[in-house]
Amino acid sequence: MKRIVLFLATNLAVVLLLSVIASVLGVDQYLTQNGLSLQSLLWFSLLMGFGGSFISLLISKQIALWSTGAHIIESPEGAHERWLVDAVRRLADKAGIGMPDVAVYEGQANAFATGAFKNSALVAVSTGLLESMSREEVEAVLGHEITHVANGDMVTLTLIQGVVNTFVIFLSRVIGFVVDRVLLKNERGHGPGFWVTTIVAQLVLGILASIIVMWFSRQREFRADAGGASLAGRNKMIAALERLKLNHEQPAQLPDAVKAFGISGGVGAGLKRLFMSHPPLDERIAALRGGER
Repeated sequence: MKRIVLFLATNLAVVLLLSVIASVLGVDQYLTQNGLSLQSLLWFSLLMGFGGSFISLLISKQIALWSTGAHIIESPEGAHERWLVDAVRRLADKAGIGMPDVAVYEGQANAFATGAFKNSALVAVSTGLLESMSREEVEAVLGHEITHVANGDMVTLTLIQGVVNTFVIFLSRVIGFVVDRVLLKNERGHGPGFWVTTIVAQLVLGILASIIVMWFSRQREFRADAGGASLAGRNKMIAALERLKLNHEQPAQLPDAVKAFGISGGVGAGLKRLFMSHPPLDERIAALRGGER
């Protein structure tokens, strides 16, 4: 799912940048000048963790436009653009949210929604999706994305990411302190061992923590599918997912590195499934048809 991956990547970059700035300003030295103050470190981690998460949320719309090359439809040109904008407006009204910006970008069949606020979100669809799906199927995909906005999924994701960031920052510095003082026997300030260990631990723990975020993402996809079915029609939503499944079974499917970015997700089992942003399409179709997930 493109919005999830973009948010996670932006969040990781922002948190790392804030950590570097804090280190340059001597915050880490202050926290450990008289030994490790866990209470002070916790408050510092909360500030950094939620600060990084909310900054990522606030710039998510701009990052999405920049990274995909999407252009917002300011004045619809032609029947297709007019229909697309009208469809988004109709579904947004039905969902009770403000009219999102509508954008189109070049690429394989995909779509995403992002933004910090329900009434000023962004819904973007690819040219591949518009070319490969019927209007009924595109409408269902739009309903799915608008449901993400109406449910406040990005805000909920931000809160979850803030908690995750807090523990990652906290634990990485505890690990760095232990390695520096206990294993490397450094008794004054911070040696290279602290900085190297903290950065490595923060990266590793951040990747492992993404398992929690991805689990949340998979659960929200079921809800967004149900919302898309409610807004556009259950049969249309099922048909759209089946179309995505058919596209994935053909040779010209998305590469593995990109497959999990959009609405369709991918197929995985075992450890790979833990890092999937989407449930398998078969499970999503079965859920809409009343089967067990």
